[in-house]
Amino acid sequence: MQKRSAIVALMAVFTLGICFIVIGAVSEELKSVLGFSNAQIGSMVSALFFTSMIVQVFIGMLVDKFGYKPFAILGFSVVTLSMFLLAIASSFAVAMLASILLGVGAMCVNTVGNTLIPVVLFDGKDPARASNFGNAFFGLGLVVTPLLPVFIMGTLGLGYTVALAVIGALSLIFLIFAVTTKYPEVATGYRVSMAFKLLGKASVLLAALALICYISLESSMNTWLKPLMTELYGGDTMPGAITKASLVLSLFGISMMVGRFITSTIKNLTAIGVRLIVIMSIISIVAILMLKGTSSTAIAILGVIVVGLAFAPIFPTIVGVTFSKFQPNLYGSIFGIIFAVGLLGGTFVPKIIGDLAEGKTVQESLMIAVVMAALLGVIALLMGRTKDTETVE
Repeated sequence: MQKRSAIVALMAVFTLGICFIVIGAVSEELKSVLGFSNAQIGSMVSALFFTSMIVQVFIGMLVDKFGYKPFAILGFSVVTLSMFLLAIASSFAVAMLASILLGVGAMCVNTVGNTLIPVVLFDGKDPARASNFGNAFFGLGLVVTPLLPVFIMGTLGLGYTVALAVIGALSLIFLIFAVTTKYPEVATGYRVSMAFKLLGKASVLLAALALICYISLESSMNTWLKPLMTELYGGDTMPGAITKASLVLSLFGISMMVGRFITSTIKNLTAIGVRLIVIMSIISIVAILMLKGTSSTAIAILGVIVVGLAFAPIFPTIVGVTFSKFQPNLYGSIFGIIFAVGLLGGTFVPKIIGDLAEGKTVQESLMIAVVMAALLGVIALLMGRTKDTETVE
């Protein structure tokens, strides 16, 4: 049972990576084939994140109440539907509906994956280490998804709709696996009132604040690394600049994936998790300053690699350290709270960077990312001062 449920958990976080990057991966095709504008693409992404934020508030409590299986099935089903719907979309309204559904499916697989992983990996004894290993598959989703349309369109000569259909078919396979898997039982005696009591726990509030900072950083890099590198390669009119920038963006995903696999080899990671977050926050500041200050593409690429490696353990370690302070039957509610609040960072900070870049360059607007990394380090220090264990009656 534990082996199959672990596979479902890894499929879930891999699917989450797909959900968070698929609109960007086919954005140029949507613009050229359907005539969408950049503003409409931005609206699709906003719909995805706003829906995710709303759904995440409730889905954690529901997983704690009803267990993993119903929401694994729901998540993969809705993701499958949204991919096929986006593939056949011929209007902006249909594409927006697909984006909204994608937010629902994404948060189902997100919660199932990130709350199940600490239970089924490493015998449930090292949540931060388990979270790092599991979320490496999120990075794999970030890497694979942009490359699939390139392969299908460039090598096979087929349209982007085929790429979306392939992703939908893959999610359908995951759904079949989820239906036939037996999951660990959630603890009995759960009450919704317990979730509300979590809001008064310092460790939960600090984790939520930390995720505002981290998700703002990751989403900003996902959104603005490609334009930044395009600038450094000479602009979008320079032959090959956009292609090279796309490869650098993939390198960011690879760095995150590798970093999480490396971190997952550290035994008893939970015990040193807070110190690791502080150290990685400092390294992130240095790497982002490298990106902000250089005119060399080689140094910028080095900065991207360092940023990816530094970001890699932060999210899963925040989750793992926070989980370690509570009983497992509250993991869903805890994750729902901290991730929903954290999505605020991804909703607003990338937009602020874009607004600041108007009439300037993306590179000049990265100081806000430096500030968010510094705030993350301060919050991590405060996380280290909370109780080692907490209970909710």
